Amino acid sequence: MSDVTYRIVEHDGGYAYKVGDVFSETYPSHDDALQAAQAAAAEQQVPGSTEGIRYQDGAGNWHDETANGNDRPVAKVVE
Repeated sequence: MSDVTYRIVEHDGGYAYKVGDVFSETYPSHDDALQAAQAAAAEQQVPGSTEGIRYQDGAGNWHDETANGNDRPVAKVVE
């Protein structure tokens, strides 16, 4: 199981949450960004259904895999 960290940062004249190198939309206040990050982190951990997925790799080969709906990351928010 992996970990996902949401960080609250100043961004574009306001605040955003950031996961890795990706920013959320900009919020007017730190508290607004914090609430949005907490909601996103909670949703990230909700189990889904197990689904079959099929994808094509860069070499043109097709792959079939099963994505386990209960394999959710541990999400946390850091201010």
